[in-house]
Amino acid sequence: MVSLNPVQILRYGAEEEKSETARMSSFVGAIAIGDLVKSTLGPKGMDKILQTSSNNETIQVTNDGATILKSIGVDNPAAKVLVDISKVQDDEVGDGTTSVVVLACELLKEAENLISQKIHPQTVISGWRKSVDVARKALTDHANDNGKDAVKFREDLMNIARTTLSSKILTQHKDMFSKLAVDSVLRLKNSGNLDAIQIIKKLGGNLSDSYLDQGFLLDKKIGVNQPKRLENAKILIANTPMDTDKIKVFGSRVRVDAVSKVAQLELAEKEKMKAKVEKILKHGCNVFINRQLIYNYPEQLFSDAGVISIEHADFEGVERLALVTGGEIVSTFDCPEKAKLGTCDLIEEVMIGEDKLLKFSGVALGEACTIVLRGATQQILDEAERSLHDALCVLSQTVKETRTVYGGGCSEMLMADAVSKLAAKTPGKEAVAMEAFAKALRQLPTIIADNGGYDSADLISQLRAAHTNGKHTIGLDMERGRIADVAELGITESYQVKRQVLMSGAEAAEMIMRVDNIIKAAPRQRAPDHRHH
Repeated sequence: MVSLNPVQILRYGAEEEKSETARMSSFVGAIAIGDLVKSTLGPKGMDKILQTSSNNETIQVTNDGATILKSIGVDNPAAKVLVDISKVQDDEVGDGTTSVVVLACELLKEAENLISQKIHPQTVISGWRKSVDVARKALTDHANDNGKDAVKFREDLMNIARTTLSSKILTQHKDMFSKLAVDSVLRLKNSGNLDAIQIIKKLGGNLSDSYLDQGFLLDKKIGVNQPKRLENAKILIANTPMDTDKIKVFGSRVRVDAVSKVAQLELAEKEKMKAKVEKILKHGCNVFINRQLIYNYPEQLFSDAGVISIEHADFEGVERLALVTGGEIVSTFDCPEKAKLGTCDLIEEVMIGEDKLLKFSGVALGEACTIVLRGATQQILDEAERSLHDALCVLSQTVKETRTVYGGGCSEMLMADAVSKLAAKTPGKEAVAMEAFAKALRQLPTIIADNGGYDSADLISQLRAAHTNGKHTIGLDMERGRIADVAELGITESYQVKRQVLMSGAEAAEMIMRVDNIIKAAPRQRAPDHRHH
């Protein structure tokens, strides 16, 4: 008689969830994440408050999908996949972080239905793959490209910036900030190097006091007794200790037989410092910017030589300064001919609010500029910076890939229309999956309308009818709560962003669909502590 005890394969303490339950828990987790962020979608979206620790000292107020998802700890494996997708979207194209999660979530809601009707996940997936292909083709066919025409292209960029900002905190001043963003990105002249655009946040004033400054601002002070204004600057950027003049006698044990010996030690240190400063001056620079501190004695030596010295410029500042002025960061000073100095036409102190900053104008990298953000609270400043960053990313992507598509739910309806037409032609169960895909795409404009408090069922059916009749520029007018021609309203989005949302969203949903087992490894047993008796 064979005993029928189940065989224990996994280690004691490990858990396994089998097909149905595993899929359920994946879906539930992923859908919960989608529902969490979907209220932030669109121009009428809501914001979330994120508190990081129990004693809520740090609060973020944001509606940036990636920011929200990054800061919540999720335990559900499927939810983690969606969080990662939004991160990738943020890194790749900078915007559409919420859309991509919501799309994946809506696809999974549909999938849940299909699977409960006993349609096999692989059938669903193969139907979805075909759907993605036609959706992408439809999107590409209807994309516009004004890359050749500078005036029109600038208008496109302005529209894209306005559309991106309209769902963010900057929406009240969106014309102003769109102009800031477009101006600064166009100055980059296709290099797309966003490091050359610096964002400085200064509390005080309100958002409409923000402005774009040509040149580069460094949030530092000039040393004592040094000129506050300098033309034709030759800048040596360094990362080196300049604090050996205060001898560290007091912290160390030094045996001397007379106090005068201490003075000798100090003198020797001073001589070393002086030699170092002389080496630095041999480079022929008239500005010395150091990442580390510069103590009183070397500062005085620099003053005597008429050289401006700036200490403790934070690392990002130094790196960016090197990029912008065309210099290189040096840490040894033995070969002056090899060091590359940075240059700029003018260095001067400027006031922003209560603070003095240094302004470098006429820098070697002509495209460098600084956006100064003003705002009433730190949270507003942070959110403004996040929004602006999204806009800058999207714009620099658009400069590289100049195609644009219509926003306001128009592109989603267009893709859904193409997918539905394909479904109507396809025999078999795959057609059901395709129809589900189209339905999920239509959810995006539905949610945008819901967030504005409009009657989404009515609006979306009107949209659907318009697109089925081939009117492919009809989308939502969120100001008035009705459908309208978005081409006239100038609601434009970057083709690159939309394509990425479609591809990543579908991919994430497919990945979660494929799961049929979740195995959690057994927790590691901790050895008891023997030290405490």
